[in-house]
Amino acid sequence: MASGPVTATDLRHRVSFGKRVEIDDGYGNTVGDFAVEFSCRAALRHRGGSEAVMAARLEGRQILGVYVRSSENTRRITPDWRMQDERGTEYAIDVVDSITDRRWVYLTVESGSAA
Repeated sequence: MASGPVTATDLRHRVSFGKRVEIDDGYGNTVGDFAVEFSCRAALRHRGGSEAVMAARLEGRQILGVYVRSSENTRRITPDWRMQDERGTEYAIDVVDSITDRRWVYLTVESGSAA
């Protein structure tokens, strides 16, 4: 996980999580689009300067570590879901860790990549 403990005062950002659902397009086909499942407060932390993070920044992608309180909703998040912040930036979810700390679910998310 990222450095330092997380506290309630670190939950400064509102994020929403959505999962892909099949929607009828009216022409007999289904298209996969994301539907918001829930919103919550989150602590967003920029990832360190590893080689992969530096390469992503050069390509205009941002990799973040995200902490959300562990709950029935947040424990349902999987890597095929998508996260969106209050500014509308969409993030693909790369890693979900709901086991290491019972109080927090830790996510690694990446903007600018296909969700």
